[in-house]
Amino acid sequence: MNMNKLMKQAKQMQAKMSKVQDELEEKTVEATAGGGAVKVVVNGKQEVLDLEIDPDAVDPEDVEMLEDLILAAVNEGLRKVQDMVDDEMGKVTGGMNIPGMP
Repeated sequence: MNMNKLMKQAKQMQAKMSKVQDELEEKTVEATAGGGAVKVVVNGKQEVLDLEIDPDAVDPEDVEMLEDLILAAVNEGLRKVQDMVDDEMGKVTGGMNIPGMP
């Protein structure tokens, strides 16, 4: 394979990856904890966009449980976003072993 062809392919892949990253910023995932008592929405930039807490989950005598539910929902949302990013970027890289890329 000649160098020009390789550079052209790398440039095309970089453009595709940039497009996918832009698209991922618009996508969201939803995660819940405590049977839906806490719900979060996270975008592809790993930003929490929304947090909903069922009023029944608010117990002044057990704030620690609510904190745990919030952490669990946020962490699950972040994990789902990372899985989504890995899946979408993997489609672009075609499983190539590129450091920092799926």
